[in-house]
Amino acid sequence: MGLQWNIAVILSSLLLFTSTTKAQSNVFNVVAKYGAKADGKTDLNQPLLDAWKEACELATPSKIVIPKGTFFLSEAKLEGPCKGPIDLQVQGIVKAPADPSAFKEPSWVVFSNIEHFTMSGGGTFDGNGAAAWGKKCAQNKYCAELPINLRFNSLTNAMIQDITTKDSKQFTVNVIGCKNITFLRFTVSNPENSLNTDGIHIGRSNGVNITNSNIKTGDDCVSLGDGSQNVIVHGITCGPGHGISIGSLGKFQNEEPVSGIRISNCTLTNTQNGVRIKSWPASYPGSATDMHFENIVMNNVGNPILIDQQYCPWNQCNLKMPSKIKLSKISFKNIKGTSSNQHAVKLICSSGFPCQDVELADIDISYKGADQGPATSQCLNVKPKLSGKQNPSACSSPAPLPQTAS
Repeated sequence: MGLQWNIAVILSSLLLFTSTTKAQSNVFNVVAKYGAKADGKTDLNQPLLDAWKEACELATPSKIVIPKGTFFLSEAKLEGPCKGPIDLQVQGIVKAPADPSAFKEPSWVVFSNIEHFTMSGGGTFDGNGAAAWGKKCAQNKYCAELPINLRFNSLTNAMIQDITTKDSKQFTVNVIGCKNITFLRFTVSNPENSLNTDGIHIGRSNGVNITNSNIKTGDDCVSLGDGSQNVIVHGITCGPGHGISIGSLGKFQNEEPVSGIRISNCTLTNTQNGVRIKSWPASYPGSATDMHFENIVMNNVGNPILIDQQYCPWNQCNLKMPSKIKLSKISFKNIKGTSSNQHAVKLICSSGFPCQDVELADIDISYKGADQGPATSQCLNVKPKLSGKQNPSACSSPAPLPQTAS
């Protein structure tokens, strides 16, 4: 039911994009009508806000155009509700200030409370983030205060297509409180050394679809926080980065359940992790269920298959207390390739709430690294159902002692 529902969502989003584009009769060009200059230094903020305000007042479909060229943008908050559908055509390069101190809030471009929104055009949002990547995030709040390139807050029925976002100072894309939002042929381009630059982070959203997209970053390519429901990630290339992650879960009180996650037909190359589910020990209670990973190719990936309920970066938790996140109905099917870590499969579940209904099917991962010996598989507090090929042999190695994770 969940997969069929998500496919229907993708189709409805595509129909929305097509019908909205065809119906547009009101075009607002930020250069021709509002005096924006593609000189890389004149602020686009006011022309863009003026165009948005005028388009938002129309009950008929409208289009805002940022034409080709390089535009400097200090910040933008594009808010609804609007009376009719809006299509933002970004054809040029929109560039952020380089200095992190130029931002009073942790955001650069924000879209909020909008229904029937589309963005396309082949353009680029350049976060100009190199100056922000030099500090570690564990010892201070520095990273949390840095601006996120694109925030999508409480959008309903949205399509983001053929857009690039690059060099973010913090998370590249944040999707919070959205319903029925699709990213199609979306590109994230951050260098490997860019700290805390998750490609697309999802939280408390229902019906998120990321399809046929390319993500290179310094953190998770896709990360799913609490409240992520009915999410499809399909046809993604990931790397460099930290892989595709559900969690970390359980750090905060009153987190919402995670359910209905489908990760399929993805390729990960030279990433720190592959597909993983992570929760904090000594955590607040919570749950994550109905999560499935299928048809994944791993190329020189560390920890290709990982459930980690002892996730404890920088020793910020009590490893002696088990995670209270209940994990269930999880499958890893047809996952193949090579691991840079000898422990290619690690299912490390909570002693307080062992994982339930876990399935391993058609796993074929070889170890390619400096240490001698074949790939190994470790299990703790879980008894997975097995079918098809199992390379490495499932749960054949001793479970690890609690340790910190990156």
